[in-house]
Amino acid sequence: MEKSCKICRRVGDKLFLKGEKCSSPKCPFLRKPFPPGETPKKRKFGTVSEYGKELKEVQKLKKAYLISGEQFRKIIKEALLKMGKEDVSKLLIKKLEKKLFNVIYRAGLSTSRRGAKQLISHGHFLLNGKKVDIPSIEIKVNDEIKIKEKSKNSPYFKKILPSFKKENNPPSWLKINKEKSVIKVVSEPETEDIEKQVDVPSIFSFYGR
Repeated sequence: MEKSCKICRRVGDKLFLKGEKCSSPKCPFLRKPFPPGETPKKRKFGTVSEYGKELKEVQKLKKAYLISGEQFRKIIKEALLKMGKEDVSKLLIKKLEKKLFNVIYRAGLSTSRRGAKQLISHGHFLLNGKKVDIPSIEIKVNDEIKIKEKSKNSPYFKKILPSFKKENNPPSWLKINKEKSVIKVVSEPETEDIEKQVDVPSIFSFYGR
């Protein structure tokens, strides 16, 4: 598997795949903002084709949300089937943002989506009162996610819960009960809720070729 920092350098944008390290001065992308295997002197500056631009946007979104090529094509297909009934760009973002591991990350209980996946896989959360260990499950409006009481005593949650309760600033579609450490989905995510600036129409153009 390609290392996270190399992924960011390859797509030419910070995807915050390694949590706190991505926000520090030690972030490799800040020191080497060019693709792996290249150097500033050797780098070729040419005109990027439309296909190349579209492919870059596809890779950026896939890598940011840790989605495989097959999963991504399935999501694109589902969105295109609803074309005309709903804005496909908004639908794509909604489906990605509503993945359970993304909700945990966006709520501030993990510094990265990869870390959120691991926490869910280890069974630290309840979804509507029931244990859940599938990171890719798609949540719905009015769903509630909470940390298992037993898990709150683990070293990880003892460390992160203080900042989760004090410094948390989640997106508008999530409501946090800081006292009970409960995350509630109160509305659908919108295109502007996405963290990275992505040209979503070009992604559909790529898959429409």
